[in-house]
Amino acid sequence: MEQPAFSLEGKVALITGGSRGIGRATAINFAKAGADVIVTSRKISDLEEVAAEVEKLGRKSMAVATHVGRMDQINSLVEHVVAKFGRIDILVNNAGTSIASMAIDVEEKAWDSLMNINLKGAFFLGQAAARIMKENGGGTIINVSSINGFSPVVPTCTYAISKAALIMVTKALAKEWADFNIRVNAIAPGAIETRLLNAIWYDKNEDEKKQIKDSLCEGIPLKRIGNPDEIANVMIFLASSASSYVTGQTIVVDGGALI
Repeated sequence: MEQPAFSLEGKVALITGGSRGIGRATAINFAKAGADVIVTSRKISDLEEVAAEVEKLGRKSMAVATHVGRMDQINSLVEHVVAKFGRIDILVNNAGTSIASMAIDVEEKAWDSLMNINLKGAFFLGQAAARIMKENGGGTIINVSSINGFSPVVPTCTYAISKAALIMVTKALAKEWADFNIRVNAIAPGAIETRLLNAIWYDKNEDEKKQIKDSLCEGIPLKRIGNPDEIANVMIFLASSASSYVTGQTIVVDGGALI
């Protein structure tokens, strides 16, 4: 019986930043679509909860604590996954961080820390996964960029620069690795209900929080903040054979904010 186009049956997916928000939603939805899922982030406790949810859906899972900005940990992660699952078919580079600082005040240490996670980690984990995918006949890599990669917001210019660079990483790797049957695409979320977004108003009272949210939604044609499942749905499209002729693209999922 032919599998549906959006099926991930028999696939092994590795998701960074998998403990919450977009990463968690992607892990759960990938499992529902049939994939075995490995989740990783810097802290193991929240990851284990996600792995347990995946297993409840009848799929295999594993939680691995990894700092994706460190080469030794990237290589160890990939070796660990391949040793247990034998392959990597899908990589989602979702791990990311941000700093709220004006460009004129950014210090080198903060710059390096952010770029190591948002850019270096995505590139080198993609490289390590691609070597495995090449041996196994192909695969797909999905990078999580941001609409800030198209339109920067003050005072998070460093974050915007890293996300713009990730869009070019997506194009460059897609072009180089097409010969290996490896597709590389990106998603650029807008305002999504995640911890990163909630940091904007974490220290505000309810009235102030409402004002900030209302102001944010005014700039979104759909007049609301998105939820992680709406990003995960696009992830399934890019990870599955439904997008078999799509590579090097960045799909914007922002409720129309960039219009």
